[in-house]
Amino acid sequence: MNLLKEGIEQKLVVRTTMTRKLTVDGITMAYPVYKVRLDCLFYNDQNDRIATWMSQYKSQNEGRMPDLSNREEYNEIIEKFIVESNPDAIRKTQTNIELVDQREPGVVLADGRVIDGNRRFTCLRRLAEKNDRFMYFETVILDRNYENSAKQIKMLELAIQHGEESKVEYSTIDRLVGVYNDIIDTKLLSEEEYAKSTNESLAEVKKKVELAQLMIEFLEFINAPKQFYIARDLQIYSVLEELEKLLRKCKTEDEKEDLKISVFNNLLMQTTGDLLRFIRNFKSIIGTAYQEEFLEEQKEFAEKSLELLPEVGKVDTTVIRDVVRGNDELNQGMERSVEKALTKVKKNDTRNRPIQLAEKATTFLEDIDTNIISKMNDSEIQRLKRQLDRLVETVETIKEQL
Repeated sequence: MNLLKEGIEQKLVVRTTMTRKLTVDGITMAYPVYKVRLDCLFYNDQNDRIATWMSQYKSQNEGRMPDLSNREEYNEIIEKFIVESNPDAIRKTQTNIELVDQREPGVVLADGRVIDGNRRFTCLRRLAEKNDRFMYFETVILDRNYENSAKQIKMLELAIQHGEESKVEYSTIDRLVGVYNDIIDTKLLSEEEYAKSTNESLAEVKKKVELAQLMIEFLEFINAPKQFYIARDLQIYSVLEELEKLLRKCKTEDEKEDLKISVFNNLLMQTTGDLLRFIRNFKSIIGTAYQEEFLEEQKEFAEKSLELLPEVGKVDTTVIRDVVRGNDELNQGMERSVEKALTKVKKNDTRNRPIQLAEKATTFLEDIDTNIISKMNDSEIQRLKRQLDRLVETVETIKEQL
């Protein structure tokens, strides 16, 4: 059904006196707002936030996705995901709508796909179960379909969701899922188009692309390709950010692969409850003389960890937490490996401390502009001589120990 044709004819859609300003295809104008009956609408499975939850549903249902032909069942499944993703935000929005009605219009396509307003749509659905007063969703209706206008619709959705200050922030993993789907996988948008839509710099988008690729590699490493909800559940974003920086220290592609394997495996096993502390330990080791030995040892642990994982299609968060991470012997061995490498690094730093301080002292002395001495008064010259005498005595004392 086309909401702007059959919907209006059947009085399921009613035009209001309100408008909402949108920029579509580069043209900004005020669009009329309609009241649309809730059962004419459905959630957008291409939405970044929803896509993460859909990966979980697919994993738990033998690869099947919710059937859009059964619209109410489809909506019920996704509604559950939206509520679980941020129950506090749902509660606050639902209370607000119940008190003062819907204040901000959404955006839907003519076929009923909700482009903006999933949370408001969800709250109205929940309220309508008890009160018919909430049976309508106030929204702009764009006369186009997703199949023929996918790029323009995605750019509009991104502009609304990420370009407006008032929006509830997407989770970091949801953002990476969107970047992966739109830029890497489907190539629906270029990096430049994505940056323009989200009002971000091209450098920021390029970094998100790199992080999204690392997320994909991690999921493939643990036999869970594209099961984005696992990345969300394991809260891996901060570690991916630090890993991306660490990879720049690596001189060869082999070094990069070894580092990724080691970090991915420690993420999988969660060798420490503090993920930032774990990655800081890695930062202390990478780039030192002990890097190669450490990564080789970590690769051996990774081989053992991967043996604990079931085959593709059978890995989920529960398996990781209860089965894989339950191997205390392996976990303790990995912890000892990190501690051993850190101890070597610290000992090396302690041994080299005298050299580092001597190098600093030499640099400071070499930086003295001798031309200034001629402009110093007698008191200042005497003070400089005393300091130089102390330096000479200190140097002689140290040299006697060599």
